Amino acid sequence: MNDQPGLSQGGMSPEGKTNPVGILKPKLDPQDKNVLCSAICYCSSTPNISQDGKHLKQGCVAQRLGELDEILQRRSPYKPEVSYDMTKNPPQPILDSQTGNSPHGWIPGWINKYWNEDPEHPPFKPGKGMIRRPDVVIVKAASKPPTQDNIKQVVEMKFPPDPPKVEQAQDYAKIAGNKNKVVEMTSTECDCGQEHQQSNVPVEQLGWAAAIAGSVMFILTRGRSPRPMIPAY
Repeated sequence: MNDQPGLSQGGMSPEGKTNPVGILKPKLDPQDKNVLCSAICYCSSTPNISQDGKHLKQGCVAQRLGELDEILQRRSPYKPEVSYDMTKNPPQPILDSQTGNSPHGWIPGWINKYWNEDPEHPPFKPGKGMIRRPDVVIVKAASKPPTQDNIKQVVEMKFPPDPPKVEQAQDYAKIAGNKNKVVEMTSTECDCGQEHQQSNVPVEQLGWAAAIAGSVMFILTRGRSPRPMIPAY
């Protein structure tokens, strides 16, 4: 029996005819979903606000996960908004030259400084998919760069009414090395009300990243640290 998520599954009917093949969408592991849902729930109720009053929920999630990575001294497996050079095969993460593992913080500056120095780069054209930035890359080993061999899953988060984008998903499959490692996660998949009722962590006082850091450490240490409650918001 093949229980790997995201793979085609079919079979034979009693009459000997082939049944239609069903496609199972890739899913997150429960612990990964809990952490990401916690960030989604927090940002759904407390989003970043732009100067013109827009709710920047995805930006909020990226900021919270970035703070989590800082608190865990870059040992969080959840890497937000890593930009990838799609002209490379496989696509290469654009990283900070100082740390070697952290995402580069200012991609326009990186393009201006480094793009034309690489003789393999074609002329840069904005908006043509030469650089892609998934919402979250979940890595296997947090101490290593988010290169294709270290990617567990690539996650694209969708807050309504943000529609799916086929070309974007195809590029994310190139980043991950397999379309079955690309997960589209919608905010409606998270039961934020239920998580809030179960949470006893004073997130308002601690901050989301500090409150959830213990939960992520429980995952990273494979249960050797005390298991805290994962807060929603």
